[in-house]
Amino acid sequence: MGVYAQHIFPRVMDWAMQRPAFQAERRQVLAPSYGHVLELGFGTGLNLPYYPAAVRKVTTVDPANNLPGRVISRIRAVPFPVETVYRSAETLPFDAGRFDCVVSTWTLCTIPDPVSALREVGRVLKPGGRFVFSEHGRSDIPLVAWWQDRFNPIQNLVACGCNLNRRIDRLVAEAGLTIVTLDRFVLPGTPRLFGEMYRGQATN
Repeated sequence: MGVYAQHIFPRVMDWAMQRPAFQAERRQVLAPSYGHVLELGFGTGLNLPYYPAAVRKVTTVDPANNLPGRVISRIRAVPFPVETVYRSAETLPFDAGRFDCVVSTWTLCTIPDPVSALREVGRVLKPGGRFVFSEHGRSDIPLVAWWQDRFNPIQNLVACGCNLNRRIDRLVAEAGLTIVTLDRFVLPGTPRLFGEMYRGQATN
């Protein structure tokens, strides 16, 4: 992992994703989570303050340990225990049916094999468990999608593997999960190229 990916990009993203629109989205999408939660793509722990009182523990999975000082500080500030596991989401080191909920926010854009990761989500969820997600992805507007396709190679390079043009709902369905709710919208204050959102819940 180079200096840019390990030190510069995480700081930029940590700053950018604390904007009010991101905070409001985290609060809304995380509201239904409860019990023992598995969070994919923990990043620098920006979701932690927005978990509701019904959450009793959060286990996190992320291949990178970015800005550990900030992560430790954010973990210490929440009332529930947080367990951190550093590895890719495509092969989760957990028994089947371990978690009440799995959470993914701005993460499926970057996982190299998102369908494999989502199949693992279905495996580690308890029967009838809840997959809660808020992800940016491909626009339903053809012209916007056209620009997303063309800008995607640059985005992939500059944003350390992030993809603009993934159809999140199709990935979830392809992995065998059943979407229960799905909202499509543009994140306020964000260009459509980057702000086309998929917010929803699915079950196994």
